[in-house]
Amino acid sequence: MTNLPKVLVAIPAYNEEECIEGTILELKRVAPDFDFVVINDGSRDCTLELCTNLGCNVINMLINCGLTVGFQTAACYALENDYDYMVQFDADGQHRPEYISELVSKAQFDNADIVIGSRFLSMRKDMSMRMFGSRMITFLIKMLTGKRISDPTSGFRLFNRDVLKEYSCNDALNPEPESIAFFIKQGYKVSEIQVSMRERQGGESYLNPIRSIQYMVRVFVTLLIVQWFR
Repeated sequence: MTNLPKVLVAIPAYNEEECIEGTILELKRVAPDFDFVVINDGSRDCTLELCTNLGCNVINMLINCGLTVGFQTAACYALENDYDYMVQFDADGQHRPEYISELVSKAQFDNADIVIGSRFLSMRKDMSMRMFGSRMITFLIKMLTGKRISDPTSGFRLFNRDVLKEYSCNDALNPEPESIAFFIKQGYKVSEIQVSMRERQGGESYLNPIRSIQYMVRVFVTLLIVQWFR
C-alpha cells in the first residue's frame, strides 16, 4: 500500500475575525484529512480568541510581522513536524478547501516542487487594471524563465520539503511571484491546476488600490532587476 503524504495547511491570519471561523469550520468539514495551523500574525481583534475557542493549532506572533515572516515560520513548523507538503491557504474565505487534495495529487503526478491553484489556467483574465498587472507579471516571468505561469499572484499554493527548506534558510525569499521565478530559474518544477475562488468573505483586504499599485511596482522592479541577475 502506498503511504499517503503528510500535508499541512498553513493559514496566515491578521485581523480576520469576520472570516476565520467560517474558514476553519469549512476546512474541517470539507478537508478533514489534512492537518492545519493558523499563524496569528499579531492580530488586534478577536482572531486568536476565535481560533482558540475552535480548538485550532495556532502559532501566535506577539506582534505583526508580515506575510513573509509568517510564511517562513509556517515552513519551519512544517519541516520540524515532518510534513511532506505545505499548502498556503488564505484566512479570508477566498480559497476553497476541496481543491487541496487536487494540489497534492498534481504534485505527486508531476513530481512538482510547487503547485499553484490558478484562476486562469483554462479561463481568460478580465481587463481590469489588477488583471493587467497580473498579465504583465506572467509576461515577465516567461521572459525570465521561459515558463508561463497563468496566475502568478495566486496565494493558493503547495510547496514540497525541498522548497520549504529554501524558505527556512533564505531570508531573501517571500511567498510572492518573484520567488516563483527564482525557483523556476533554479530548476524547481512548478505546476498549476485550475481552481475557482470566491470574493473575500468579510473584513477588508490589505491590498487597497494604492497598495495594489505599490505591490505591482515592487514585483516588477524585483523581477526586472533582482531576479534578472540571480
